[in-house]
Amino acid sequence: MNSSQARERIEELSLELHRHNHRYYVLNAPSISDYDFDMKLKELQQLEEQFPDLANPNSPTKRVGGDVTDKFQKVKHKYPMLSLSNTYNFDEIRDWEKRIKKNTDDEIEYVCELKYDGVAIGITYENGLLSRAVTRGDGQTGEDVTTNVRTISTIPLRINGNELPDEFEIRGEIFLPLQVFTDMNARRVEAGEEPYMNPRNTASGTLKLQDSAVVASRKLDCFLYAVYGENLPAASHMANLKFAAELGFKVPEEAKNRIALCKSIEEIETFITYWDAERNKLPFEIDGVVIKVNSYSAQEELGFTAKSPRWAIAYKFKAERVATTLEKITYQVGRTGAITPVANLAPVLIAGTTVKRASLHNADQIEKLDVREGDTVFVEKGGEIIPKIIAVDFTKRPPHLAKHQYITHCPECHSELVRNEGEAQHYCPNSNGCPPQIKGRIEHFISRKAMNIDGIGSETVSELFDAGLIENFADLYDLTQESVIQLDRMAEKSAENLVKGVEDSKTIPFERVLFALGIRFVGETVAKKLAEEFKTIDALAKADRERLVAVNEIGDRIADSVVDFFADEANLELVNRLKSKGLQFEIDEVENDSEKLTGSSFVVSGVFTIDRKELKALIERNGGKVLSGVSAKTNFLVAGENMGPSKKSKAEKLDVAIISEAELMNMLN
Repeated sequence: MNSSQARERIEELSLELHRHNHRYYVLNAPSISDYDFDMKLKELQQLEEQFPDLANPNSPTKRVGGDVTDKFQKVKHKYPMLSLSNTYNFDEIRDWEKRIKKNTDDEIEYVCELKYDGVAIGITYENGLLSRAVTRGDGQTGEDVTTNVRTISTIPLRINGNELPDEFEIRGEIFLPLQVFTDMNARRVEAGEEPYMNPRNTASGTLKLQDSAVVASRKLDCFLYAVYGENLPAASHMANLKFAAELGFKVPEEAKNRIALCKSIEEIETFITYWDAERNKLPFEIDGVVIKVNSYSAQEELGFTAKSPRWAIAYKFKAERVATTLEKITYQVGRTGAITPVANLAPVLIAGTTVKRASLHNADQIEKLDVREGDTVFVEKGGEIIPKIIAVDFTKRPPHLAKHQYITHCPECHSELVRNEGEAQHYCPNSNGCPPQIKGRIEHFISRKAMNIDGIGSETVSELFDAGLIENFADLYDLTQESVIQLDRMAEKSAENLVKGVEDSKTIPFERVLFALGIRFVGETVAKKLAEEFKTIDALAKADRERLVAVNEIGDRIADSVVDFFADEANLELVNRLKSKGLQFEIDEVENDSEKLTGSSFVVSGVFTIDRKELKALIERNGGKVLSGVSAKTNFLVAGENMGPSKKSKAEKLDVAIISEAELMNMLN
């Protein structure tokens, strides 16, 4: 066989095997015997060995693995993989729906899906071929696990279809089927090995294995549940999932009620109630239901918080509850001085992991539960992640067990604690002399979402502080290789990386530097709003309470905290030191097309002749601000076709000018 004939036969076999793979693993309707399939696969393997230059990375032979990966590369997500906000009751879903309807005039439909308990994955296809598979990571950057994902039989390596986008991303959840997990553990026990704890952690660990042949042997599976791209065939989530199914992807089946289009809260509750009762009959694990707004235009209008989309929410099923003994209550001091009581428990297994500690939150919670050292308590994992005590088993309380007395002084620096009016937590007021507070602020400063300084972790911070090399986060910029190499276990290369990481952080943009300062109540979203509004740290430092409250979505509590921070001379000295070291304390502004809309704020609603996102960008490029909802701070409501009545009604009530797309363009002309 010559090269040309081999190319033709390889292509013929590849297409045929891809088709049989889909029928067997996705449709559960095989049309060929296992023997015939194996013979065709063997023929393809032999041809690829004979003509290695014709082998394709998306060949069906890659399903069996064999490649070894030394290191998983970091990849920035084109579309951030944000987590969802969670709820555990229907009242919060109703509140979420009210917020949805308040902030968009679109007619709302909802898509309910099962919340698979696995590992989130984003898979990119280019010209119909699988090109990259990336884990969630921190939501902005994940790890490239393409080689291992190619071994999962339910994920297509190549697709064909009409109107196929040149490039798109499909997201889903990789999981370990329960029977596969049970069989795997049975083999481990028989071999005298420890069984794996739970399917989710096993799936996550499997996906990070370096040998793809081992990954292939573990028979991971995947449901795909969201499509992203520039030129998708449909304008709604549900329609694009149906398109994905037509292309051969394994998506949730409507016929099995694993996904449903709902038009009301009642229909959503029916879906949730059904699966809360039926989930144990599934061949895989779920931990809740995800509810999404179906329309992409409505999703765009609703937007995102710093951590999650406003147009989606996850309803989590009640977690597993177990009883154990509370042996001792200790206290932790946070970076803000907040005191958190911690229950130290007799070790207990919950949802596949051993739990030894659980937060008791504050004095009010201890009083409410009437929890005491020596009690038998019921523990569950909130969101099946964070352990918490939910009740005391009073029938098992030993007689004369003493009521717990909340501490009056800091467990670290022994300062007398304070409790501000209206707040649940006690605080240590010794912010500049209490070691855990100082270390906590430095750890926050170097964290991934703040300054993202490589080469330093919490242990290194503690060592640097205890050695007297740093007393605050500004001291980090005075460190040298010679000074840090004296630390235990600090090699020359580690010292070099630490100092380089500190130096590299000087390019971090202003809004993240502002977040890194650790001003109370100033999270990522608030820091970005303040940076965009005031442009420089100096302007922000001079702002009074009234000026701060005038900023959209900045309330009294945040304003007071910002004013108090910059009124403290020690904080001003820290900021000035950081400025002298070259950190970014003013926003990198993109030059506007004009300033014609400066001082005016706009709400955009409806359908326009240009994309709504482009229209918003046009307003911002000419100095205007775009708000998410109509309020007293809105100057103009730009009304497109099919704009719902609520925004119009609110604008009229607040005497906000309602203009058309043409009138907006006239303002810019």
